[in-house]
Amino acid sequence: MPDGENKSWLRRRVEGAIRGGLTRAYETVRVDQARFLMQLRAAYGLPIATFRGVYTVEVEHLDGVAESVIRSGMKLAAVEGAGLGLGGIITIVPDLGILSAITMRTIQKLSLVYGFEMNTDEEIAELWIAAASAAGVDISRELLEKEVVNRFVPKVIQRIAARASTEVVEKWAGRLIPVASSAIGAALNYYFVRAWSQRALTHFRTKHLEIRRKFAAEQATLPRAAAPSLPS
Repeated sequence: MPDGENKSWLRRRVEGAIRGGLTRAYETVRVDQARFLMQLRAAYGLPIATFRGVYTVEVEHLDGVAESVIRSGMKLAAVEGAGLGLGGIITIVPDLGILSAITMRTIQKLSLVYGFEMNTDEEIAELWIAAASAAGVDISRELLEKEVVNRFVPKVIQRIAARASTEVVEKWAGRLIPVASSAIGAALNYYFVRAWSQRALTHFRTKHLEIRRKFAAEQATLPRAAAPSLPS
């Protein structure tokens, strides 16, 4: 098979694996919000009763928690990549499916750390806009306004998968080397989660600060007794 055809075949397989992994993450692999809230309180010492309470916590503290969440996702992805990497190119498709789910769970946790829950269609759509941003895909607000979330998310997933498959095919070539594929798989997965998660962190952090500034501005223009408080 010519090299161009081989790459095209691999890209289609990779795109399908990423699309499948993200779809499963959307439908079934969701963070248990109540359990994660308890973890934030017990393991990270956040004095909050709900996720909206993070707006009363110093941003630097939230940043530290977010970085810890990313490191955990990176380590999990590396272990998974090392295991499936032993199969070389044969296991790249299932590996990418699992990697997509790990990445999406990490992004979900970052969303919660910065106070954005996933209880409404708007919040779910915002989560996937962040995921698209992490993948380097620009999602127009016009698309969101025209679509209900059940049609919007699959379209975003398709765009993410198409964009990510190009990156994967270019960088995952080392998986063709049987002896080194385990170490290469671990490293690639590790840096894949780091890159996507850092971009998602930037997205959520920026929106978090926008909300803080909005409430600060409202408080500055209203009498103290009538000034609104940050969401809690």
